[in-house]
Amino acid sequence: MTALLWPAVAVAAGLGLLIWGADRFIHGAAATARNLGVRPMIIGLTVVGFGTSAPEILVSLIAAWQGNPGVAVGNALGSNIANIGLVMGGTALVVPLAVNSDTLRREYPLMFVVMLLALVLIMDGHLGRLDGAILLGALVFIGWRVVRLGLRREPDPLEAEFEHEIPTLGTTAAAAWTVAGLVVMVLGSRGLVWGAVEIARAMGISDLVIGLTIVAIGTSLPELAASIMSALKKEPDLALGNIIGSNIFNLLAVLGIPGLMAPAVLDPDALWRDYPVMLGLGVTLYAMAYGFRRPPRLERWHGAVLLAAFCGYLLALYLTAAPG
Repeated sequence: MTALLWPAVAVAAGLGLLIWGADRFIHGAAATARNLGVRPMIIGLTVVGFGTSAPEILVSLIAAWQGNPGVAVGNALGSNIANIGLVMGGTALVVPLAVNSDTLRREYPLMFVVMLLALVLIMDGHLGRLDGAILLGALVFIGWRVVRLGLRREPDPLEAEFEHEIPTLGTTAAAAWTVAGLVVMVLGSRGLVWGAVEIARAMGISDLVIGLTIVAIGTSLPELAASIMSALKKEPDLALGNIIGSNIFNLLAVLGIPGLMAPAVLDPDALWRDYPVMLGLGVTLYAMAYGFRRPPRLERWHGAVLLAAFCGYLLALYLTAAPG
């Protein structure tokens, strides 16, 4: 147990720094963009969307750079599973969510396209530089598409929610918070990855499992806090938008970075156990939230089902991944 003490401290401290740094980074970057005259819709769809996924992106980058691609892959898939099961399920359990935004109805299909694209690229069991380049290229294309969407003048309830959430700061203060948040996130990522890898080695389990559990759940905490706060403020589109945007970023950036930096053979479990769970939860969320013949809405029982599915996945992961 002594061997796990300092790695556990590093993980806890790293997660704390990541959460605080991400909050300050988004705070400063969003205010900076506002001061530059960027529309709230574009700020919300790009700056805030990127910021909530910044912890996962930095952890993926550090893990790949240090030669631990399993942590990065597990973080990408595990964060998406946690975003839907834990974050969306927990949020809907606290506050039922009405889904009003046409923008989000367009983004659901995009999320599934990205999931299928990533699946096609890794079906051969290898995450290579070409795969990483395609995923990051798709991220650039989607970023361009999102900016075009944000420039449209049709009214969308999501824009008012973004307007309400973007802070007002002086340019110097906003820039300072942006830089400080980024530096703190880098430090937190280093500590988290080191601690997670050491725990995996001490417990005799794979980097993938650590990425799917400790790292993924920890880096999803900013999304959980943001979604619950948005729901409590009667901003349901923002809560769902955070999750959809984060899932897209996770597959394109968090999975693309290790492919580009550290090509590796994937653990077969990632393809045959974890990816189907992510897809299944995505389809379930779509069926629950889209509405079909009823007004689009996530009820409390929907949240309970998603949360139960997430807990069941963690239990199955524990039973199948435990050494011996």
